[in-house]
Amino acid sequence: PEFEAATGMKVELKLLPFGEYNAMIDRELASEQPAFDFINVTFFLAAQWVASGRLANLDEFTADANVTPAEWAPADFVAGAQLPYRDAKGGTYAYAWEGGATIMGVSRMDLMERKGLLIPRTFEELRHVCAEIHQPGEVNGFVSWHLHHWCLIPYLQGFGGDVFADAPSDTTPTLSTDQAVQALEFYASLLKYAPLDVSSYTEDQARASLAKGRSNVFIHSSSWVAPSLLANDSRVRDTARIARMPVGPLFDRPASNSQGLGIPRTARNRAAAWEFVKWALSPDMTARIMREHGHASVCRRSVIESEAYRAMNKVNGQDLGALYLDVLERPTRGKNYMAYRTVRQFPIVGDCINAAVDSVISGRASARDALNTAQALATARLART
Repeated sequence: PEFEAATGMKVELKLLPFGEYNAMIDRELASEQPAFDFINVTFFLAAQWVASGRLANLDEFTADANVTPAEWAPADFVAGAQLPYRDAKGGTYAYAWEGGATIMGVSRMDLMERKGLLIPRTFEELRHVCAEIHQPGEVNGFVSWHLHHWCLIPYLQGFGGDVFADAPSDTTPTLSTDQAVQALEFYASLLKYAPLDVSSYTEDQARASLAKGRSNVFIHSSSWVAPSLLANDSRVRDTARIARMPVGPLFDRPASNSQGLGIPRTARNRAAAWEFVKWALSPDMTARIMREHGHASVCRRSVIESEAYRAMNKVNGQDLGALYLDVLERPTRGKNYMAYRTVRQFPIVGDCINAAVDSVISGRASARDALNTAQALATARLART
């Protein structure tokens, strides 16, 4: 309503469940006559949409001072959050409105201190802390949720493996390597210290377990972990801590992602769509969303580094903003290790990863057998696409 009052433009906003939305927008963009003027550019579909020329290059708007004032500051968006929305020439096809940075939430630092335990910094230290804290029926050492192709991959990469041979250029699945087996065995060992029914947990169940102090460690996106610990109904506000995800034997690769706003290349009202995107992602609106709604996962550096953000986003004195920025930027330092999630083959391979993890934690297969099956299945499915 505020945008409509300021511009005289009418906005019709269509909201859909995530999976339904992605399928519909993919069809709309392929039709070359999309019904939408602006869209959410979904992280793992962005590379496909950019490479196929389905999105408008937003540089045409930001380069025109008559359309976009300098104070809109496109360079203010965190570079790591913008990676999925750039082409090989550096063109910009969306701007990030939400970032996801994997961090570690600890709910029961009181129990850890009582046992002389420190925040774990390595995979092995993490397993040790989970084992020491785990008291069945009272508090679990660890909690996770059922989207394994998000949760497992930082361990896979920490051991030196990856989902593909060299995404985005070589998308041959690499699920049956020794490193992948090590990672799955390690992740399954952590889940031994989780609730018995963790294999079916949703994100909401996992964060509720953390916020109620029923589970001690949850490693997931900052946009889920920190609000759970700080919520008004959290029982662990005074004993909570946040930290970097522990590092693997070979690499330190906490997962990160983002969601962006973009404009279909053949949209009917591109100029009006840019006015909306420009308004929704302006520095002032970004700061207001953070300030009035407590949304910490914004993607403008100036807001994240502001005193207002720091004041609102601390967990018992710990600076969420610095941690969030560090993880978001990490894929820009050398290899973009999150490239695996931006290729069109990932959803197919991700389903195979989910099935492999389920078969291991249910005891139906060893890690090696499950991953051999996943590799064969993923290869066969990709050959048919």
